[in-house]
Amino acid sequence: MGRKIRKILIANRGEIACRIIWTCKEMGIKTVAVHSEADKDALHVRFADEAVCIGPAPSAQSYLNIPAIISAAEITNVDAIHPGYGFLAESEVFAKVCEDCNIKFIGPRPEVIKIMGDKVEARNTMKSAGVPILPGSSDPVKSIEEATEIARKIGFPIIIKAAAGGGGRGMRIVRKEEELKSSLELAQSEARAAFKNDAVYIEKYIERPRHIEIQVLADEHGNVVHLGERECSIQRRHQKLLEEAPSPVVTPELREEMGRVAVKACKEIGYSSAGTFEFLLDEDGSFYFMEMNTRIQVEHPVTEMVTLIDIVRNQINIAEGEKLAFEQKDIQLFGHSIECRINAEDPENFTPSPGKITGLNIPGGPGVRVDTAIYSGYVVPPYYDSMIAKLIVHARSRELAIARMRRALEAMVVEGIKTTIPLHLKIMNDERFQSGNFSTKFMEEFSNNKVAGKSF
Repeated sequence: MGRKIRKILIANRGEIACRIIWTCKEMGIKTVAVHSEADKDALHVRFADEAVCIGPAPSAQSYLNIPAIISAAEITNVDAIHPGYGFLAESEVFAKVCEDCNIKFIGPRPEVIKIMGDKVEARNTMKSAGVPILPGSSDPVKSIEEATEIARKIGFPIIIKAAAGGGGRGMRIVRKEEELKSSLELAQSEARAAFKNDAVYIEKYIERPRHIEIQVLADEHGNVVHLGERECSIQRRHQKLLEEAPSPVVTPELREEMGRVAVKACKEIGYSSAGTFEFLLDEDGSFYFMEMNTRIQVEHPVTEMVTLIDIVRNQINIAEGEKLAFEQKDIQLFGHSIECRINAEDPENFTPSPGKITGLNIPGGPGVRVDTAIYSGYVVPPYYDSMIAKLIVHARSRELAIARMRRALEAMVVEGIKTTIPLHLKIMNDERFQSGNFSTKFMEEFSNNKVAGKSF
């Protein structure tokens, strides 16, 4: 028999906290919301069974405050903590503290988070597991001389990446040797500021790749399945804007091969819980490991829509010690799903647009899902990530999914602040997007093609 979880503390905020609450309600599990002083009127606070204030508005004093979160867990007598994504979701320290306090961390074991969180160690681990990786440095680069030697060996262009990085920070593309020294120093400086760790490594840079990720589920008994791929190539400065499943270019044979590699890697490292392998797909069909996210992803709903599998429910079941209820042969993909991340930003220049929402219409109709924590009268705070909603559609075909997303975007009204809804509408109407013929350069080329004057 597994461990029965009766009450979960959600160490997060916004739409993902609400998303976890919805599944817990269906499972008959009580929930505890934690919140900063700025989030006292937030929806996750309203819909959880209990709520605890854990500190002032800044994340460092609230959502990243491990002692405050553990104290909240202990006074509310929870069995488990779900970290969501971001904040402490990939902190091996937090996972270990939960373990030491006899609170189940809904995610992989701390030592696995540690291995996959260090990008250099993750690369080497994946290489040992037989996962294709890009040519590059096997250890952090210590000097400009070492960087030059590696760059000459693998050939320009190269990319410098923060070993502890993510979200595009501590990352620099270098096309010629004379740019290497300044780029290395900048990447190290950015990495130090963002992650308190200036270690960087070098990889071969692929000019026009697609960003494809594979969703996996693994239980604590060694059973692992993959749930197909997500297309994540539409991004700005390495931040994803929209995602879809399945990818318009991944064939059943390629899906099977990428999935096989991801499943094998999970078994090699003893992974359990939900996780995602991120790959670069070259124009010739070759794919290379980029990183693994040891948590639920922002874009998990598109996979849920095409597989009919609740990923959060499975995370909880796995944490209870249950075996997966299905095998690989049971996983089928139905139709096509697209997700647009709706951010509180000016779509012209992407500057944040916090403030009070004075009017709101959430779209509905066939095949439309909205994951959000906003409401009319809600004040979007300036302290956190600018994403305020995820608009997700599902349809029989990609063509119909695009038409459905266009319709849903037109019906979604958020007044009082600026949002990226107009940008997403333009993407839906773009011929290259509609054709499925694009790469991670899409937004760069999209911006360059904009007509003179205001575009939104």
